[in-house]
Amino acid sequence: MKASFRGSYDADNSDATGSLAFNAGALNLRASVTGDTLTNTPSLNNLTLSVENPGLFNIDYNLPKKDVKFQFMNSVRVNDKPLNFTYTHSVAENRTVLDGTLMLDSNHKVSVNYGFQLRDCKVKYSLGCGCETTVEPSYDFGDNSWDLAVSRRLYDGSVVRGSYRSSTKVLGMDFRTKAAAGGSFKVTASVNLAEEKKIPKLTAESIWDFEM
Repeated sequence: MKASFRGSYDADNSDATGSLAFNAGALNLRASVTGDTLTNTPSLNNLTLSVENPGLFNIDYNLPKKDVKFQFMNSVRVNDKPLNFTYTHSVAENRTVLDGTLMLDSNHKVSVNYGFQLRDCKVKYSLGCGCETTVEPSYDFGDNSWDLAVSRRLYDGSVVRGSYRSSTKVLGMDFRTKAAAGGSFKVTASVNLAEEKKIPKLTAESIWDFEM
């Protein structure tokens, strides 16, 4: 059995997510809770039950929303290059999304996200520049906006990443590192360049995984 906990904290609020996963042969059974379920009186609010076969499918049932979400994964080869795709459908929201990633080589890949309801499409290109640096420009055809992210892995395995979203004019920077006990920490700073008072927002996040 595996357990994980994620906590997120900033100046305005805090959030938490916890999950328990059980192995049942080829399947994994998981229960996840978020928000008030962890911080206040125990209840079934924000409880999600999942069944997954890694790399093939995942089924989530959200109890408060009474919503079922299906995910199916597959991989094919196009011109001898791997194409991985994921089909996601949410029943209550009537939302269907198709994600695909084509690995051109070890340093180049193209990802496409397509939403069937709004017929919006987002394309992202990932370029590994060597020396542990990755550049990821993307374009959203739905709102005609572009994003840019640049990340670099440091000598100790930590990752520093900068990003900019043209649709929201938010400039961000985050730093992720692993803890000695098996967890990880992430610190994010962001500022909205469209606001008159450009006050940075700081968020700290911790993730812990346990074998039970």
